[in-house]
Amino acid sequence: MNAKELAKRLEGMHTVETIEKELDISRVTAINYISLLRKAGFIKTERGAKKKRLYKISPIQTKGEGNPGLYEIINKYSKIKIEEPYKTFIHGKKLEIEEAIMKAIGTGSYRVIIAAMPLFNHVKDWDLFSRLAKEYRIENKAGALYDLARATIRVRKMDPRTEKSLEERSKKMKKAPLIKGIEKESDFKSIGKKWNVIIGINKKDLERLKE
Repeated sequence: MNAKELAKRLEGMHTVETIEKELDISRVTAINYISLLRKAGFIKTERGAKKKRLYKISPIQTKGEGNPGLYEIINKYSKIKIEEPYKTFIHGKKLEIEEAIMKAIGTGSYRVIIAAMPLFNHVKDWDLFSRLAKEYRIENKAGALYDLARATIRVRKMDPRTEKSLEERSKKMKKAPLIKGIEKESDFKSIGKKWNVIIGINKKDLERLKE
C-alpha cells in the first residue's frame, strides 16, 4: 500500500492505537506508517488531552509550512470547499483576504470564483482592495464579483469611494468573461452591464452559498 492509498484509507483523526486497530497491524508497523505519511505530506500532528499525540490524516498533501494559501483561505470561510492536489502555503508575506479575492478571480475557475464570494465579508481594507484590483488589471471583474456576492448572500458593504473608482475604471476596459471559456450572458445581465463583464453564472449556480 503506497502513501496515497494509505492516506485515503485512514482519512480522519487517529492515534497510534486506532491505526493499529483499523489496519490490524502491530504498533511498530503503525509507527512506520505514520512516518511514511509524514514524509509524503499526508499527516499533521496535533496534541489532544494529556498531550496525547493525534494524527490528522488527509489524502490532500501538505507542502511546506507558512501562511495559508488561496485554497486554505477559501475553505476556511466558504461553504463550498475546494480540493486541490496539495495544500499550498505562502512563505514570508501573509496572503490578505483582499488579494485572495484577486487571485481567485485570476483563476478564471467557475468553482473557485463562486466559492470565493464569502471572502467579501472579511475585507478590512477597501483601499487595498482597489489598489490590488488595479494592479491585477481586473477592476471590472472585482466589482462584478462583489455585486454578484451581494445579490446572493449578506456581505460587508463596500466603501462608496472604492465602488465609484472601480466602476469608472471598468468603463474604460474591454468587456471580458468572469469565468474562463464562458462567453454567454447569464441571469445577472444588469451586473454584467454595469461592470462591463460577461458574468456567465446563473442564480441556480449560487444556491449552495445560501444553504
